[in-house]
Amino acid sequence: QVQLVESGGGLVQAGGSLRLSCTASGRTLNDYGMGWFRQAPGEDRVIVAAINRPGTGTYYTDSVKGRFTISRDNAKNTVYLQMNSLKPEDTAVYYCAAAYGTWVVRSLDSYHYWGQGTQVTVSS
Repeated sequence: QVQLVESGGGLVQAGGSLRLSCTASGRTLNDYGMGWFRQAPGEDRVIVAAINRPGTGTYYTDSVKGRFTISRDNAKNTVYLQMNSLKPEDTAVYYCAAAYGTWVVRSLDSYHYWGQGTQVTVSS
């Protein structure tokens, strides 16, 4: 069992930046591929970015390519999402998640553990 806690959300103006962190306890993140998802009001939860277990492979949804960067520090048991050039449409609750396995995991259903989420609000 692994517990995930997100932090770093908040209110930012369009064009600004935030860095989200997801820290794990209970087990090492070395055993998991990791992902960041977001859910806007009235919408489904969707993937934003994912990273494989060693941190050598990543995936980004098209709308965040070139603006967001996912990374991990396995020694700190932490995964990050650096978000630059934020837009109002990035407003959502952001969740980190862990999936067993080595690969970059894109499917929401393949993730086994979830954090409680952190709110990101981008004002225009």
